[in-house]
Amino acid sequence: MCGIVGMFNLAERHCIDVGLLKRMLGIICHRGPDEFGIYKDGMIGMGSARLSIIDLSSGQQPICNEDETVWIVFNGEIFNYIELRAGLERQGHRFTTNSDTEVIVHLYEEYGPRCLEHLNGQFAIALWDKRSGELLLARDRVGIRPLFYTMADGALIFGSEIKAILLAPHVEARIDPLSLAQVFTFWAPLTPRTIFRDIFEVPPGHFLQVKAGARPLITRYWSPAFPEDSSPSPSSKRGREEEYYYVERLRELLIDATRLRLRADVPVGAYLSGGLDSSTITALIRNYTTNYLKTFSIAFGDREFDEREYQERMVAFLGTDHRRVECANTDVGQVFPEVIWHTEVPILRTSPAPMYFLSRLVHENDIKVVLTGEGADEFLGGYNIYKEAKVRRFWAKVPDSQLRPLLLRRLYPYVPALSDAGTRYLQAFFRRGLTAVDEIGYSHHLRWQNTARLKRFFSADLKSALTGYDPIAELERGLDGAFTRWSPLAQAQYLEISIFMSEYLLSSQGDRMLAANSVEGRFPFLDHRVIEFCNQIPPYLKLRGLQEKYILKKSMEGLLPAEVCSRPKRPYRAPISPGFFPSAASGQAPSAASGQAPSAASGQAPSAASGQAPSTGPRDSDPGPPPYVEDLLSPDQIGDSGYFDPTAVSRLVGKCRQGASLGENDSMALAGILSLELVHHLFVKNFPDRSIPEVGAVKMCVG
Repeated sequence: MCGIVGMFNLAERHCIDVGLLKRMLGIICHRGPDEFGIYKDGMIGMGSARLSIIDLSSGQQPICNEDETVWIVFNGEIFNYIELRAGLERQGHRFTTNSDTEVIVHLYEEYGPRCLEHLNGQFAIALWDKRSGELLLARDRVGIRPLFYTMADGALIFGSEIKAILLAPHVEARIDPLSLAQVFTFWAPLTPRTIFRDIFEVPPGHFLQVKAGARPLITRYWSPAFPEDSSPSPSSKRGREEEYYYVERLRELLIDATRLRLRADVPVGAYLSGGLDSSTITALIRNYTTNYLKTFSIAFGDREFDEREYQERMVAFLGTDHRRVECANTDVGQVFPEVIWHTEVPILRTSPAPMYFLSRLVHENDIKVVLTGEGADEFLGGYNIYKEAKVRRFWAKVPDSQLRPLLLRRLYPYVPALSDAGTRYLQAFFRRGLTAVDEIGYSHHLRWQNTARLKRFFSADLKSALTGYDPIAELERGLDGAFTRWSPLAQAQYLEISIFMSEYLLSSQGDRMLAANSVEGRFPFLDHRVIEFCNQIPPYLKLRGLQEKYILKKSMEGLLPAEVCSRPKRPYRAPISPGFFPSAASGQAPSAASGQAPSAASGQAPSAASGQAPSTGPRDSDPGPPPYVEDLLSPDQIGDSGYFDPTAVSRLVGKCRQGASLGENDSMALAGILSLELVHHLFVKNFPDRSIPEVGAVKMCVG
């Protein structure tokens, strides 16, 4: 984990402002507080804020090749750097450090941008080739590490976080209405869009090349792909042989991916939620390495969200050195401004807030790196949305059946005592568009359309600006041409991978909450070899009937307790309305009144005086809403920012004040409204600009 920043002269030869680069590093120094470095010449300035993990003594960036014609700043890790280095040395390359960063430089000398295909890692790269006058910006295959850019005043400005870019002259934060429509449909903007106009993100699996006087060229070098849906169901004998092969090979790949991600010159820990995915990674570390292992988990004061019982079982089973942080409902509200300072985007859930506390616990225990289980649900069929689509397709064959829709009850074992009224609601909800099974995005349309109901809170001006715009149509136009030839499960997986995972899970809930506390996350399930193998696994081995992640459970038999392998998936959730209005009920169970199906899943912010997060106020034994909630949701503030209808928001706030049980849709509306108002307050209205100090003790390299 590091942070990178830079500016490249496109049209005019501006003097490279080293003071600005130092401030840009200063505002993202939480990403890499250990060392700072800057390279500059007449065309470009690049900076790095380093979190030292590999080659602590000599791996400081920027790093160059032997003749100082290729320079790099780099955020992330290359896990196969030892093997790559050995091959490069045989080809005559000479190294001056033991870092993974230098390997990229020499690999680029051999292969140019195609060097990215050789990397097993998670990365955001800025590489300057003085010989060709070309800047290369690149991002890892699935978007684990972020990288943003804009063009202003004849320069391309880039950074690991948008806040660094906003420090540059002639760059301002302006909310993009089209991106807002995407957030209030898909939970996140679709790359290359960000929530801010004219500020873009390099998409996962892409690289950007730019020369002075030319427009940037973006090229895709990798995308998740699946086989065509043409294979018949296997015979029982062939099925057993096929299952054995996939079980064994998946375990082998996960073991190797986990071992590679333990490469570090600092201690490495692991998250242990009590679910199958994190338990798998922790068990592989315990059984196939000699690493001393500290594990970390979140517990909730509200039993509706708490999983400590399973965490304790896994800790006892594996014998790890465990630490746990408990998150109360009010903690979510207290930390939310800091969360949004780091996400830099509105969010429809509060789930990132407990993850912020979890990474802080890791940091407090002097651990810089944690392994986690992200990716298993997406690539191995773990989410309810996959099962919902399967039930609906089965039901659609006999749409008048009274028995087939009863299968929906089996999808929510974590919802206690699902009532007859709740069952009727589920059937009514999932009947909509039931027989349109050939529709692109069939698996997700209901969710997208239902989330889009949140736009009823938009102001008249915002609705007018969005007239004629359909974010779902835009998404579908950009889908891979092979999409319709994949199996129904593969189509649903692709949508979940490219939208929910890359744009929300790995960003707002992942990288940003880890980086906020100077912690690096590593994800064995997101090793590209594991991904590409999982994408070839037949659907019946991922989703066996309605049993999710069947193949993973078979692979882990004997390595995990039976009750963990057989346990139905329980989505990770966090309190929403009780976090901001402590008297409010959580109201997350589906009901006829909720208007929403159950969930598919799926440093510090400066004070208000510096123009950033409003004061959260003191805590007491009977807290009301934090003061910033009162301020930002007041009719005057809602009217002043202009995104939402003050009357509609006041009605929602009134329900919260009365302690009403909010349905899922209203809960997401509350999170989305409040987080957008915070984005406006923090970045549009009161961005600190030059009040951010420069970093000191910078390694300067001048070309």
